[in-house]
Amino acid sequence: MYLESIKSPADLKKLSLAEQQYLAGEIRQRILSTVSRTGGHLASSLGTVELTLALHSVFDCPQDKIVWDVGHQAYTHKIITGRNARFDTLRQENGLSGFPKQKESPYDAYLGGHSGVSISAALGMAEAMRLHGEEGFAIAVIGDGSFGSGVAYEGMNNAGRSGEKIIIVLNDNDMSISRNVGNVANYLAKMRSSRQYFRFKDNAKSFLGGVPVVGKPIRNVLANSKKTLRQMMYHSNLFEDFGLRYFGPVDGHDLESLRDVFERAREYARPCVVHVHTTKGMGYRPAMENPSKYHGVSPFDLKSGLPLKPSDPGFSGAFGRSICELAQTRPQIAVITAAMTDGTGLEEFERRYAAAGRFYDVGIAEEHAVSFACGMSTQGTVPVFAVYSTFLQRTCDQLIHDAAIEPKHIVLAIDRAGIVGADGETHQGLFDVSMLRMVPGTVIYSPATYRQLEADLAEAVDNGTGICAVRYPKGAQPALTASVLGENTDSWFLENRGGDTLLVTYGRLAEELFLARKSLEEQGRAVDVLVLNRIYPIPEAALEQMERYQRIFFYEEGIRSGSIGELCALHLMEQGYQGQFRLFAVENCFIPQCGVEHGYQLFHADHDSIIKTVLGESLH
Repeated sequence: MYLESIKSPADLKKLSLAEQQYLAGEIRQRILSTVSRTGGHLASSLGTVELTLALHSVFDCPQDKIVWDVGHQAYTHKIITGRNARFDTLRQENGLSGFPKQKESPYDAYLGGHSGVSISAALGMAEAMRLHGEEGFAIAVIGDGSFGSGVAYEGMNNAGRSGEKIIIVLNDNDMSISRNVGNVANYLAKMRSSRQYFRFKDNAKSFLGGVPVVGKPIRNVLANSKKTLRQMMYHSNLFEDFGLRYFGPVDGHDLESLRDVFERAREYARPCVVHVHTTKGMGYRPAMENPSKYHGVSPFDLKSGLPLKPSDPGFSGAFGRSICELAQTRPQIAVITAAMTDGTGLEEFERRYAAAGRFYDVGIAEEHAVSFACGMSTQGTVPVFAVYSTFLQRTCDQLIHDAAIEPKHIVLAIDRAGIVGADGETHQGLFDVSMLRMVPGTVIYSPATYRQLEADLAEAVDNGTGICAVRYPKGAQPALTASVLGENTDSWFLENRGGDTLLVTYGRLAEELFLARKSLEEQGRAVDVLVLNRIYPIPEAALEQMERYQRIFFYEEGIRSGSIGELCALHLMEQGYQGQFRLFAVENCFIPQCGVEHGYQLFHADHDSIIKTVLGESLH
């Protein structure tokens, strides 16, 4: 009824409160109908519909800048900023991104994808606008899960003393991706139960301000002693101790209250926090009852809430099973994750071992997780840190300084290694190999099958001495690869067909090479395939094997700079290799949202391109 008329926030401002409340229901249905077909981040965006409408009703974007932390809660923002007509393309190739992107819309002030950075980015915008003499507010919308990230506190520490027009909207929904952990969650729960103090403070200030002659002096005396009053009624307000005025907590689904509190924050025009309490998955019962399950979803049946295709736990599930089995006979194992218990396949490990103190969810705090693991290692524990490849990037300093200089035996279980598809540039796992390869003493495994993953994990736990990384992709093991490799768990594998051309790779990309080999064999062309399992250091025997071939084509699902293929090329050059060597890897660029197969095509690593390369045909 109203949604089709909303082309920009200016149209939203024309609606009455009652009309906006009706619009909120329309938007929820739009999100549900789309995400049930495309997949995406559902529960977070369902929880922020009214919050988003209130922000755009009070503030004037794009003059005012809204920075969405991570951005998976920004679907309503996309819909009301001129992208409703294209919303069906969400997370599809050449479609709308699942996160805010500056190049997608002038209303997207900052790229979304990773947690905790919104406050720092918004503060930078506020400072720059002041320097340029520009009017406008910078608004950071950050969830309670992201508030466990250290960088959020670094930003808040600077924001409180800046004096700038920055507003931090704390979207408190009692849930991060996994269950909130640590004192931050407990603190926010107390804040929500302490409304009486803040209501008393605001009412008293308003009343005394209206009393002639004596009212204002009394109000000032109370203001000077507010710390004592606050300690009496609540102890302390973390945000005000940081120099930030606190507003809230406010019902995140009450449009009138939200608009009112944002008006007050706007009038204050100095650093402040607006604490909004929302319900994740609001308006869709399955998501409200199990918000973690519906945080990120594949296409599902709207009526039942069940996935359209049975979900395969894949490599994540294989890791979860393997680490549970290892822990039964290795009491020195402890497992760490950073708010990704479900995503990394650790639900069963948590159930079995959390009570024994062998499982730690440290929240969105990857840097802390690595230093924490290093500390555990000094006392004889073997910590296994399960983390997505894209989030491992945050830990570079800890890996070098804490884990490598004086070697600590830690195991990195790196999930989502390689191309991840619809989440796009911010989540591709293409940098971990190059990053880890530069750290002295690191050993890297990249299993192509579940059996190899199981063996690599045991090797890393039992025989590792420093950083041992086991990296694996999203999804299931490829069928042909599993058939060819079978029970093989050696550090490298050669499929010898007597050819003079060698195809080399590691991990799941082996499937494309085996498919190409099979097709070429049917055409009467023999090629050999070498699959590395331990990719760094490269096994000497594998390097010696490569030297025997006239042509070597190396395929790598990672960034070219610092790649394993580059290292192979250097070795061959030093050995005086006279044959042809070509490396096919991701050029120094970012792969956009697309299917894995199309991602391979971008660097000619799909089996059709491999066949053309072997036959000397054009790739364009």
